[in-house]
Amino acid sequence: MAKMFELTDVEILEAQDWSFPVPIFYGPGRLAEIGQQCLVIGVAKPLIVTDRGSADLPFIAKLQDYLIQAGLPSELFFDVSPNPRDDEIGAGRAMFRNGGHDAIIAIGGGSAMDGGKSICLTANNDIDLWAFEYRKAVPEIGADQAFPILITIPTTAGTGAETESTAMVTHVDKGMKFCIWHPDLKPSLALLDPELTVGLPSTLTAWTGADAMTHAIEAYLVRGFHPLCDGAGLEGLTLVAKWLPIAVKEPDNIMARGAMLVGSCLAGIAFLKGLGLVHAISHMIGAEYNTQHGLTNAIVLPVVLRFNLLGFEYKVKRMAQAMDLSDHSVDAFIIEVERILDEIDIPKSLGSIGIPADCSQRIAEKAILDSAADTNPRVSNVEEIRVLIETSIAQAR
Repeated sequence: MAKMFELTDVEILEAQDWSFPVPIFYGPGRLAEIGQQCLVIGVAKPLIVTDRGSADLPFIAKLQDYLIQAGLPSELFFDVSPNPRDDEIGAGRAMFRNGGHDAIIAIGGGSAMDGGKSICLTANNDIDLWAFEYRKAVPEIGADQAFPILITIPTTAGTGAETESTAMVTHVDKGMKFCIWHPDLKPSLALLDPELTVGLPSTLTAWTGADAMTHAIEAYLVRGFHPLCDGAGLEGLTLVAKWLPIAVKEPDNIMARGAMLVGSCLAGIAFLKGLGLVHAISHMIGAEYNTQHGLTNAIVLPVVLRFNLLGFEYKVKRMAQAMDLSDHSVDAFIIEVERILDEIDIPKSLGSIGIPADCSQRIAEKAILDSAADTNPRVSNVEEIRVLIETSIAQAR
């Protein structure tokens, strides 16, 4: 019998509607509701945005069929890289305008979410994409420039990008990633259907799941009093730590897929508070070398934890409790994180995925400019970040 405070298998499989922080429809098979839900919120002609690798996958055809059944015409934009580029966003905006669309449905992994949200930010105005950069003054949006309706449908359990407007985009000329957003852009609906993640390759399950674990940990470590984000981060960590290895080993396990999708969503809500050096480093490596974001995070995570956690024992205790560890020490926590990474076959160094040793100084100089570096719990300088990168390249764990 399950303990009273534990999430039961039955609950994981039940359809749930949540209104915080945006309307979220969760449950196996709920993609079938998308046409009716579009009609409810006033969508007439959506533009579907996904990445190149997802354009021919079955969930795209299913989505289009459900829209047709509801009498809703749509087009598909899929010219989005694994690390979305600023030059791709302009092409998506042109398709949106030329097609007379009134909404964007972003479906896929993190790149599809970032691409769809970026197009949404620029679809109804002539504001430069980089004016929406997170650190800049928020652009004024006129009444006649209202953002299109945005619907998000994640098909991986990792990015957690479905409840906010924030997006990471590569500035091609600078070879850097920047966060863009606008506080007035919120998804009108996030649809979480774990059936869409069944059959995801074990590698992508592991990489995206490790991304969710990184989000939960880094967000919870950010300084400041934000109990809403902290609570989401801890519950997300509980779900991911338990179910990620199961999802990797049992790709058709719908309970594991559902728990991971919710855990990823919670971890994504948590990082509205901020992130840390794992992401600051990973963003810039991804911008230069086009690495898979979750995989890069997973490799760098233990190195940054060893740098960050001294003096944060009280937070480590809470995270260890969330992961059901009997030993709440810093060492035990890092060992458990590394054990999970080993269990899901994460490589042990950035060097093993092709990152050269001679990039460490350049990447460090870029990483310290990343918005995630601003909220790292321990203040750092370029030299310290360079050492973290060199360690990650040589032997991260």
